[in-house]
Amino acid sequence: MRNGRVTLKQAAQWCGGTVAPEYAGLAFSGANFDSRLLQPNELFVAIVRERDGHDYARAAMEQGAAAVLASKPLDPAIPAIYVDDTVKALQEIARSYRLTLHAKTVGVTGSVGKTTTKGMIASVLQTALVTQRTEKNYNNDIGLPVTLLGLDENCGAAVLEMGMNHFGEISLLTRIAQPDIAVITNVGTMHIEHLGSREGILKAKLEILEGLRPGGLAIFNGDNDLLSTVVQRYHALTFGLGRQNTVYAEQITEGEEHTDFTAVGFGKRIPVTLPMVGEHNVVNALAAVTVGLCFGLNPEQIREGLRNYHSHGMRQNLYDRDGLHIIEDCYNAGPESMRAAFRLLARAKGRRIAVLGGMLELGEYAPQEHYLIGKEAAGAADLLFAYGQHSEQYVRGALEKGIQYARKFDTQEELTAALQAALLPGDTVLFKGSRGMKMERVLQNLDTREIGGKENG
Repeated sequence: MRNGRVTLKQAAQWCGGTVAPEYAGLAFSGANFDSRLLQPNELFVAIVRERDGHDYARAAMEQGAAAVLASKPLDPAIPAIYVDDTVKALQEIARSYRLTLHAKTVGVTGSVGKTTTKGMIASVLQTALVTQRTEKNYNNDIGLPVTLLGLDENCGAAVLEMGMNHFGEISLLTRIAQPDIAVITNVGTMHIEHLGSREGILKAKLEILEGLRPGGLAIFNGDNDLLSTVVQRYHALTFGLGRQNTVYAEQITEGEEHTDFTAVGFGKRIPVTLPMVGEHNVVNALAAVTVGLCFGLNPEQIREGLRNYHSHGMRQNLYDRDGLHIIEDCYNAGPESMRAAFRLLARAKGRRIAVLGGMLELGEYAPQEHYLIGKEAAGAADLLFAYGQHSEQYVRGALEKGIQYARKFDTQEELTAALQAALLPGDTVLFKGSRGMKMERVLQNLDTREIGGKENG
């Protein structure tokens, strides 16, 4: 049970705020910036952005908030901590609260795979420790502090995802979280529009080490071309498919819905059955194995954690629907994750169909990257349905490589109608695109019940 753990007086001291004497002894447990999602006894953080959170302070109190973190005057009857900037104050409160906990924290970042890797690490650690992790997309300057303040006093391990678009963002997050272990899954091309080059992305990802606690460990994907160049500089442990890594994989065999492999490292050989397919997921799992071994877990605990892992949200969910085989991977997309999805699609029997939205935040590299991904799509798919900015380059690349069919659509409605008409029972369909493309809407609006009556021939 989560009892009040931080008094308003203590929180005010941590963030340089003020609180009325009559409210100083009140305590809160956790924090939230959305009055609709607020849990009883949490601190409501009134953030001024598109909407002014102060307008919802009374509603938050009616929902059971313990108090409000505010930068504007409120009704004196509302318990509040007053600060100049509620976001910065939230961050300072979270940073100080983290120092009161005994939990070890694992920070995870990377161009792709960080959410899956975070989940696998948490699944492994929770076999031995009370483990909490970043939920939803709470991996930014507001979400991460909220996650930290939601950690229970008996938490033994916290796995925290750290996202970014610009320089300095991970530096801020890691200084708040102060991880004991920092994991970088890879360095690709996501967010290259803002960071200029892959070398810029490497620099931004390495910011995670700035908040590493004394004696903390760095764990890198040693197969990544850029990360491998800085392994020695940061005395990092490595994971990957190559035998040069601290932890690597042997005897990889893929079934229809699972992958078997042996993880080798730390003088141990650990047979693993992963309820997912794709070598990229083996690499993600190796990161979890490495963290588990660093925590002192035994091979059976690590095996159990990975065996029981299941993905969340819209990340590479595989299922059947009205005679179709669906690969729903709509959470986000960049060149690296596109290629991983194609490897999965290429394994399918029957007709293979790629429904692709555009890849965002590639800047001047966007046309060329879309063209190259289109060419690779032709190696995995028989039909390509494209939507979004630069998706005509998907089509150009795919047609040059000889795909049977490729077409760009200006609206999702047009795409959905064309896809509906083309689908046949037994088809495998991949839905993927950047988050802003909302490709899950195509899947949601597809009437797959009509597919079953068609002849596949």
